[in-house]
Formats: sequence, structure tokens, C-alpha cells
Amino acid sequence: MTTLTRDTLRDTTSSGLAFALTSATAFALSGSLARPLLDSGWTAGSIVLLRIAIGAAVVLPFGLVALRGRWGLLWRSAPTVVLYGALAVAGAQYCYFSAVRTMDVGPALLIEYTAPAAVVVWMWLMHGQRPGRLTVAGAVVAALGLVLVLDLVSGADVDLRGAAWALAAMVGAAAYFVISADERGGLPPLTLAAGGLVVGGVLLGVLGLVGLMPMASSSAPVAYAGLDVAPWAALLLLGLVTAALAYTTGIAAIRRLGSRLASFVALSEVVAAVVWAWLLLGQLPAALQLLGGVLILAGVVGVKLGERGVVEQTEPVLV
Repeated sequence: MTTLTRDTLRDTTSSGLAFALTSATAFALSGSLARPLLDSGWTAGSIVLLRIAIGAAVVLPFGLVALRGRWGLLWRSAPTVVLYGALAVAGAQYCYFSAVRTMDVGPALLIEYTAPAAVVVWMWLMHGQRPGRLTVAGAVVAALGLVLVLDLVSGADVDLRGAAWALAAMVGAAAYFVISADERGGLPPLTLAAGGLVVGGVLLGVLGLVGLMPMASSSAPVAYAGLDVAPWAALLLLGLVTAALAYTTGIAAIRRLGSRLASFVALSEVVAAVVWAWLLLGQLPAALQLLGGVLILAGVVGVKLGERGVVEQTEPVLV
């Protein structure tokens, strides 16, 4: 058997960083858009299903064009696409929204964003890529920045059920970075994104039909920045921006940066989430949160510099 993914050690390109920051900013919008919907009577399942379905409808035509009729390539990559849709799309998003339904957004994000550390450990244990000192130092600095950005020093209540959902979301997020970096099969990024969104949407739909995923909606308007908005408009933004745009640019970034570095650049999503919450929900960030954002960026720089110190085994571990 071969390794699940081959992480890259090539130099970071400006296009990779641009894609990564675009993806992080788009993903970050999801919490602020979803919270008023949840408060108005929508369930996490309904929001995620519509979000993924809209994203799939938008990306699928582009994914098919990128495939260029190479159906055999898609068939050979089917296990990867299914795993991506189940873990990185349906699993990660549903578990995250389920977490924020019972606990504060900050602690939920902190738990989910232990994913970069999980990626580093995965690449070390499964592929023999031992992190260098700068990578470890950058991870520590970024973790400290997360604590400050999420304002956990003031003491936030953590609901155990919500924490369990957030931990499950972390597994999905880690899978997102690891699977997206696998380019050995030759599947175009747009095709992987489209396939994953379709699989994720189908799985969520089945869960809803059999009653394992609560489905409820509301026609009541939702408020953003003091303005009442129709729920369909918020759902459309969730599908177009936080699903279609976020996943396609995210895969493009990971293919350029590698799963390890891209997962740390994605920590900027937390900073962007704080900004979106300020703009749309009136949640003004504190000075410590701004300092945390600076530390996250410093940690990302440390991880990038530490890429040169990664030690690879001559014979990679097989999984």
C-alpha cells in the first residue's frame, strides 16, 4: 500500500498564500452567518445541508470541465473523494455547527484548530517527517495566539457535549488538510472539491431523511450589523462563499503549500472570524485578541521557516 498523502517541502509561492488566505477568510464567515440562523430556529443539519448543496451545484460544472473526460481517473480516485466528502466536508462542518449550538464559538474553534498539530503528528508518525525546532516553536506561538484571539484567558464555559462535537470537527479538519495535499492521483483540485461537496451533500441528505440529523427551518429574518436579512440570502452566501469558494481555494492552496504549512496558515481563519463577528454581529475584539492575531501570524512564519528543518526518514512509514 502507499501513503495517504505526500506532503511537499517545496518553497511557498505567493499564489499558495493568496489562495490560503482567501479560503481562510471565506471559511471564517460561516460562523457569523450561521449563528443568527441557529438562534432563529434553524438546525445545524439544515444549514449545513443547504450550504453544501449550494456549493456543490456551483462547483460541479467546473469540476467536470477540469476532469476533461478522464472518467477513469475519477473512478480510481473514488475512495479519496468519498473519504474527503465524508470527513472534510460533511463531518467537519456538521460537527462544528453542532458544537457552536451548545457552547461558545471561541472554545469550539480552539478545539477544532488543534488540527494543525494533528497534521504535524500525522506526518511524523505515518510518513516519517519529524518536525524541526522552528516548526515546534511556531506551533507553540500560534497556539498561544489562538488562546488570546479566542479570549479564553477570561475563563469561558466549556460544554462537554459541545467539546465532543468540536473534537470530531478537528478530525474532519485534519483530514481536509491531509487529503487535499494528495496530488499523486492526478485529480484536479476543482474535481476533488466538486466530488467532495457532492458526496458530503448526499451523506447529509441521507442522514436527514432517516431522521438521524434533525432538520428544521424558519422564515424569520435574521439580523447582521443591525440589518434584517431574509434567511435565503444568508444561506446563499453560506453556499457560494463559505463552501464553493472556500473549498476550491483551500485545495489549491494545500496543493501548493503542503498539508502541514497550509494547516497553520489556515489559523488566520480564527483572526478573520473575530473580524467577521465584529462587523456582522457587533462583537468588538479586545486588545488581547489583536495581540493574539499577531502571534498567530508569527507562528505561521515560524512553521514556514521550520519547513527546512523537517527530517524525513529514508523509508517512509506505510499506511
